[in-house]
Amino acid sequence: MTPRIIVFGNEKGGTGKSTLAMHLIAALLHQGRSVGTLDLDARQGTLSRYVAHRRRTAATETWVPLPSHLAVMPDQDTSAVAEALAQLGGNDVIVVDTPGHDSILSQAGHTYADILVTPINDSLVDFDVLATVDPEKLTVARPSHYSERVWKAKQLRAKRDGGYMDWVVVRNRLGQLDARNKRQVAKLTAELARRIGFRVADGIHERVIYRELFLEGLTAEDLAVLSHRKTAAMSHVAARQEMRTLLAALGLDAAPRAQAV
Repeated sequence: MTPRIIVFGNEKGGTGKSTLAMHLIAALLHQGRSVGTLDLDARQGTLSRYVAHRRRTAATETWVPLPSHLAVMPDQDTSAVAEALAQLGGNDVIVVDTPGHDSILSQAGHTYADILVTPINDSLVDFDVLATVDPEKLTVARPSHYSERVWKAKQLRAKRDGGYMDWVVVRNRLGQLDARNKRQVAKLTAELARRIGFRVADGIHERVIYRELFLEGLTAEDLAVLSHRKTAAMSHVAARQEMRTLLAALGLDAAPRAQAV
């Protein structure tokens, strides 16, 4: 069975790519799926450190499911990306984290995506990575360099293996208040989605839970089965629901297919 490859990509840092990737990985593992993880941002190494912390926790909490993890170093060439994906090919899903800037490895990773997840913070500053906005009309003037790069990655993917990339822009770190800026970003994102062909999904709110378990390599989904933490705060329940809503938006909420024996 060919794995589904989910790539987290955005040329801007600080949008929550690695955090979303971590929580998505844990949710998929708890579905019973086998998950491969590939860090193409090995210099920053957030995803690699998360997996290392999770392995350490799993040494005593044996119920903690683990992904198969690889990292490609910045001085390696694009063939290393293909080789790493091939090594992880026995998994149901492969989750790829890319750098928050343009790089050869990031470009290569994008071309393998079945699903490209681009988180943007809910602000006009972050929307700029997708398109230039006319400051007077407050409409989309033209797609950005990154949007054009995604379009080229789609073409390369189709040329290489006939595959299709489903591009999902995730409005991330949502605020609780319906601010004017938030409404403007929603309007512009919907306009650009119609123009260049991506889907829009809601990501996660700003919650401490998304960061507080990093040193243990755990997530809100793990708390549901963690034996010595029997009660979960409402924020933990809400965080799990946010991730399950995102899984559904990505088409990953269904149970994995039974393995042949």
